[in-house]
Amino acid sequence: MAVQSDSKKISVNSTISLKGIVKAIFKDTVHVQIGGKIITIPTSEFLFEKPVQ
Repeated sequence: MAVQSDSKKISVNSTISLKGIVKAIFKDTVHVQIGGKIITIPTSEFLFEKPVQ
């Protein structure tokens, strides 16, 4: 007897807001301290907008 596995994809599109202390900013990464951990976030994850004048 063959077992068929249905592959189902789950996608989540949500935004999470966390407060942290920015420890370092480099060309392609930002290092943020949240609690006792330092998390590296690639700048490609950020959505930059032009300031309204």
